[in-house]
Amino acid sequence: MGANNVLPLALISLFLTFLVAQATDIIAANQTLKDGDTIVSEGGSFELGFFSPGGSRNRYLGIWYKKVSLQTVVWVANRDSPLYDLSGTLKFSGNGSLCLSSGGNYIIWSTSSPQKTRVRNLIVQILDTGNLVVRKSRDDQDYIWQSFDYPGDTFLPGMKYGMNFVTGVNRFLTSWRSQDDPSTGNYTNKMDPNGVPQFFLKKNSVDVFRAGPWNGLRFTGMPHLKPNPIYRYEYVLTEEEVYYTYKLENPSVITRMQLNLNGALQRYTWVDSLQNWNFYLSAQMDSCDLYTLCGSYGSCNINESPACRCLKGFVPKSPEAYLAGDWSGGCVRRVKLSCGKGEEDFLKISNLKLPDTRASWYDKNIDLNECKRECFRNCSCSAYSHFDIRDGGRGCILWFGDLTDIREYNENGQDLYVRLASSEIEKYNITEMKGKIKMMLVIVLSAAMFLICLCMVLTVFNVKRKKLATKETLQHDLNRASSRKQEEEDLELPFLDLEAIAKATDGFSDRKKLGQGGFGPVYKGTLVCGQEIAVKRLSKTSRQGVEEFKNEIKLIAKLQHRNLVKILGYCAEEDERMLIYEYQPNKSLNAFIFDKERRRELDWPKRAEIIKGIARGLMYLHQDSRLRIIHRDLKASNVLLGSDMTPKISDFGLARTLGGDETEANTTRVVGTYGYMSPEYQIDGYFSLKSDVFSFGVLVLEIVSGKRNRGFCNQEHKLNLLGHAWRQYKEDKACELIDEAFKESCADISEAVRAIHIGLLCVQQDPKDRPNMSVVVLMLSSEMLLPEPKEPGFFNERNLLFSDTTSINLEIPSNNFQTMSVIDPR
Repeated sequence: MGANNVLPLALISLFLTFLVAQATDIIAANQTLKDGDTIVSEGGSFELGFFSPGGSRNRYLGIWYKKVSLQTVVWVANRDSPLYDLSGTLKFSGNGSLCLSSGGNYIIWSTSSPQKTRVRNLIVQILDTGNLVVRKSRDDQDYIWQSFDYPGDTFLPGMKYGMNFVTGVNRFLTSWRSQDDPSTGNYTNKMDPNGVPQFFLKKNSVDVFRAGPWNGLRFTGMPHLKPNPIYRYEYVLTEEEVYYTYKLENPSVITRMQLNLNGALQRYTWVDSLQNWNFYLSAQMDSCDLYTLCGSYGSCNINESPACRCLKGFVPKSPEAYLAGDWSGGCVRRVKLSCGKGEEDFLKISNLKLPDTRASWYDKNIDLNECKRECFRNCSCSAYSHFDIRDGGRGCILWFGDLTDIREYNENGQDLYVRLASSEIEKYNITEMKGKIKMMLVIVLSAAMFLICLCMVLTVFNVKRKKLATKETLQHDLNRASSRKQEEEDLELPFLDLEAIAKATDGFSDRKKLGQGGFGPVYKGTLVCGQEIAVKRLSKTSRQGVEEFKNEIKLIAKLQHRNLVKILGYCAEEDERMLIYEYQPNKSLNAFIFDKERRRELDWPKRAEIIKGIARGLMYLHQDSRLRIIHRDLKASNVLLGSDMTPKISDFGLARTLGGDETEANTTRVVGTYGYMSPEYQIDGYFSLKSDVFSFGVLVLEIVSGKRNRGFCNQEHKLNLLGHAWRQYKEDKACELIDEAFKESCADISEAVRAIHIGLLCVQQDPKDRPNMSVVVLMLSSEMLLPEPKEPGFFNERNLLFSDTTSINLEIPSNNFQTMSVIDPR
């Protein structure tokens, strides 16, 4: 009998082993997962098991990416109840709960127990989405429990990020306490369902950032959230639930959103070739994202100085405090409302992040006119706006009480209609204005026709008197005037005649000369109206030709930012080509940081603000302006300083524009300045947004050290400034790089050392390793953790014959040509 039972028992054992091998993504009701065991999702994307984070010895049950070489944990079961040894086990209890036990008996974490379900029918399964689910079978779509309902610090594709009004479940993110400790940290990002639902980032119980209400296209506080080729997002608001979710457009892409240790909500994508996570997008961008920074009825504009100001019709509650930079008291109405007396109206303010909607009411269906009437009916209603801006707008939001946490954008903001006393609102009669415009057009056209007829009569008369010669002269003058007018329209800038500019500069007198560049001299001038100007006069021997001249005009005429120099007009007359800029009394940055005496005028706070201002200007060029622009010649002499030391990027003669989806290009003509050009551009003619990032990094190191990159000397080695900074950083001596001229004014040396760290991240050899400018701005304005920099480009190269002002202009026959045989000054 025993012999006869051997074969069946062996077959049964083999069959069970086969089932276990085939079902490595599940734990059955009678199975146990021990420390050292794992289960892997069917497609091999995620793995569940026990791990120890960072340098910790504590053990946690978690889920991480299986296909990512750098272990990245996306969910932790027992984050606040660690195991202190390897005795952890995961299994179903007698009541159907999934339990994590220590030593086999002490339960430290468990799920809720299912209702009216036999335990023997349950399985726990890890899905390819990263969701850990408890259900009756593989095919059962009704989950008894799922980890997606209890996220940690990571928001994964397919997860519903928000609240279920029926069950009361609110799915929100919580940061880790440290890299070694996944327990509940200081920051949470959570949906607040009051009024119009919106996400709030909190540090403990204090509001830090608000994403703003959803407007059909994006959250009003996240203007950079746009359709993209990586993922598509969706926002759902019904009577049962409200949530935000996203799905991958390309399943092969690995992406996640994480609430990091410093409270920054950031998206990353995995780059397999680099074996690293690449930063993609951040919810918070700058200091204007700080919750209610400007107080009630205050608005924040990062491009203004100061950034905070009161909405129209409002004045600072405490003028002295507001002028001193303390905006927390906010603003109050200049004229109080008199509800019901018909002496009020609404002022339209555009391109805003809508105010905090916790004290609001909404209706998805009524139009804007009915919305306005509803607001008029309630004396407590302070403003209204569209609920959904798609297809011309629909729905209604009403605000009650004070308006808080408002900011202005250059684009992708929303209209808000603020209630004011009628005396505070400037009325414009559109119909009357159209009538006046039509009347003016009639008068102008009539006058033009009269002048044309008069010119024709005079021409015929002159032909009879002076014959052909006079006729040709008159025709030449008419053609010249027409050509100038057409050119002015094409370049979108005012034309200033040569006589006016010569008068303003005293005939281009040497005593009016501000300086000399590769393009030619710059003069200070004063127009008849009293406005001071700077005149950039293109030298006849300059290598910068007509195309560069027109390029600079066309580009800078379309740019509006407080950290970009403002162009006032141009002149192209009698072989002269000149650009007229607003005059900057403090000239350029290099006149300070490289001067033994004047460098002391720039203490650390001023240098830090200059670095931040340049970063904001570059970020505007790269992603916020109407055109995506690569400057290609960013250097200390091309950063001008206003009267308040506000930095302004100038000289756009070498700038290039890219299409909306482009981030890189190449050229066979390399132009720029030694010491600031990135390796890939100088060698191969390949330039991108990251080329400007490299130049910015060089500039940061020069500002902090007070030393030029080109021509830098040190007795211990022959490295340039980049190499020296890298060496000091690796030896933990970065503080020795700091300019002695401002060390005493630096309250915290670590701030300057952090700037050096950021500068080294920007000058890394591989463009893919360099951060984009939006990340740089975030690094400079927050305390987010910085990655370790890699070796910089060109840090071993030496050529002391060239100064930092030496420019190059060379032709590259092809992208594979690696030598530079022709080097000419520009």
